[in-house]
Amino acid sequence: MAGGLGAAAVRDLAARHGIRPSKALGQHFLIDPNLARAIATDAGVGPEDRVVEVGAGLGSLTVALSATGARVLAIEFDRALLPALREAVKGRPGVRVLGADASKLDWRETLGPGSWTMCANLPYNIAVPLVQRVLAEAPGVRRLAVMVQREVAERFVARPGEEGYGPVSVLVAYHTEASLLRRVPPEVFWPRPKVGSAVVLLERRTRPAVEVDPIRLRRVVDAGFAGRRKTMRVALRSLSEDPERVLRAAGVDPAARAEQLSLAAFARIAGEVPS
Repeated sequence: MAGGLGAAAVRDLAARHGIRPSKALGQHFLIDPNLARAIATDAGVGPEDRVVEVGAGLGSLTVALSATGARVLAIEFDRALLPALREAVKGRPGVRVLGADASKLDWRETLGPGSWTMCANLPYNIAVPLVQRVLAEAPGVRRLAVMVQREVAERFVARPGEEGYGPVSVLVAYHTEASLLRRVPPEVFWPRPKVGSAVVLLERRTRPAVEVDPIRLRRVVDAGFAGRRKTMRVALRSLSEDPERVLRAAGVDPAARAEQLSLAAFARIAGEVPS
């Protein structure tokens, strides 16, 4: 188990603890130790770095992260998994297991001061809202190397006009430089998901990409994408009595659609929308 847990070890651990993967919780346990080590490398962590892992499951990635010498906070929501997870990391003093719902954590209080890396195989059903919360509420997390559903990964890195470009694409671009590192086949998981996965790297910017109030930016982005294929002239009616004036002042064609607009364009619109 020096650098990860293979399929036999994961299944044996689960069997001894009476664990069956939960569909409701979107559980797909990583069973390829080579991929676990590769993701730990993707995260760029080493001795004494602080890593937070969400959805630690049965510990395959946790063990690989610990093998780098990093100090790992392994968070797991499913209380039924905690005894097995603690067994998997037994004898690794650099690992702390926390049974908690990551979607409800006070991130500043949980992590405290200093820099962190998030490295995780995120459950499909929480990936988007969790990443958004961490970017907005946990400035100490300077890098995220996360494995998510492939469609979600493509949304994280999408650019204007590309398929998948939407609100999360804009907000990820505001906070980070995003890149898709590797595509992951279903057979590295137990049970196999019906969709492919991918690993994305989100490097937090030293300052946001544009100067704009993030709350106003979010309002404009949400309004713009609320009705796909609506022009921005129509989409902004909920925020302004004169959306045409707002868009002209921002240098944006009122007939443009949200999926065509860059982060900079959304920022200019947010600067013109009444508070």
